[in-house]
Amino acid sequence: MDRLCRIRDIQHAVNHFDREFSRTYGICLNEGMVLCSLLKADRLSAGELGELLCLSPSNTSKVIRSAEGKGLVGRVYGDRDRRQMYFSLTEKGRRLISSVRCEDVEMPPLLGCIIKDIPSD
Repeated sequence: MDRLCRIRDIQHAVNHFDREFSRTYGICLNEGMVLCSLLKADRLSAGELGELLCLSPSNTSKVIRSAEGKGLVGRVYGDRDRRQMYFSLTEKGRRLISSVRCEDVEMPPLLGCIIKDIPSD
């Protein structure tokens, strides 16, 4: 039961970070992770993004649609199969994700302890 309570505490810390991240950058944490994923991979399908972010297809679609609505992500159709759709960063999305510095967002102490060994952005 202690582990379950600790997971609850971690979830609260992530939710707090999400609120502060959104206030600072105008995007939610999931949108930020989509932009980060696309920056590293150039283009990904919705399924690939969902797997990377551990989101359901429905939630993946909502996050992509929101990022598209903000002009941060664009759709690219497959070269060989026009039914296949990929997503890539727009120039606006590239500028935004390049400006993100998580050090500028209030980090709950619990998350700080968890990610302390990860190099800064």
